[in-house]
Amino acid sequence: MSFLAKLFPRPVSRAEAELAYLRASANLYDLEMREREIARGKFAAY
Repeated sequence: MSFLAKLFPRPVSRAEAELAYLRASANLYDLEMREREIARGKFAAY
């Protein structure tokens, strides 16, 4: 990666942020709670 690419990373889309958040879940319970948070609008500002 170039210096400028590291300095100014590409903005993350809402879908990418949600998917990364879901993939970071530790177990099925955590996944379900994260799905509910997303449904409630956790990433609505993206």
